[in-house]
Amino acid sequence: MTKRTVEYLELNRKLWNAWARAHVKSEFYDVEGFLAGRSSLQDIELALLPPLEGTSLLHLQCHFGQDSLSLARMGARVTGVDLSDEAIGIARELNDRMGLDARFVNCDLYSLPDHLDEKFGLVFSSYGTITWLPDLDRWAGVVKNALTPGGTLLLVEFHPFVWMYDPNFTEIEYPYFNRGPIRETAEGSYGDARAETMDFIGFNHSLSETIGALLRQGLQLTRFEEYDYSPYNIFPVLHETAPGRYQIRGMEGKLPLVYAIECRLPR
Repeated sequence: MTKRTVEYLELNRKLWNAWARAHVKSEFYDVEGFLAGRSSLQDIELALLPPLEGTSLLHLQCHFGQDSLSLARMGARVTGVDLSDEAIGIARELNDRMGLDARFVNCDLYSLPDHLDEKFGLVFSSYGTITWLPDLDRWAGVVKNALTPGGTLLLVEFHPFVWMYDPNFTEIEYPYFNRGPIRETAEGSYGDARAETMDFIGFNHSLSETIGALLRQGLQLTRFEEYDYSPYNIFPVLHETAPGRYQIRGMEGKLPLVYAIECRLPR
């Protein structure tokens, strides 16, 4: 690994370990409600997912596993992967408490082929995942390596447009295109404002970079969607315009906040 790679992995692992400890106790994740039967999946991905009964599913960057376990409840045979050892430990505990058979692997995404020698019918990733990765060609290679022939990737992600702006959408802070690592300081987290202040490193990825990486691996684009709302209230300028739909106040319906990509590996 290069010095830069080690730095971003170390910083981001520390951040996500701290966030896992905070998030499992937060109202945002509502673990008790989840254990009682609430699904953590949102309408966007639920509308895009195929029937899951018996499907072998790999969930990339799964945090502490709520979406993984929601997918397992729907009948999928789920393997979740995450950088944070704290998050994976919590995911395994929740899996045991719920009596499910999901598996969880603790490693950084790029080293996944060294930890998991298996193919999957569906690879799933959602909301704030690829922004933590420096190289989408390597990411797309991991996706391809994990898919069975005819298998599908479903990526649901915050639109790169939103990462250009400051949290109040008053000015552009960062380029739309990937110009290298962006080092920032998180004061609290999206899930718990009381989480400790920590540094992290992220990366902006344009739509062309994301789609192009998948196409260069030989995957076929089968669906692309953009949404003018977010299912999560992640910015102070958002407000709820319909149940579970948040838009930018004063710019409702004018800007993309989320997109979805479906790709298939040819047989």
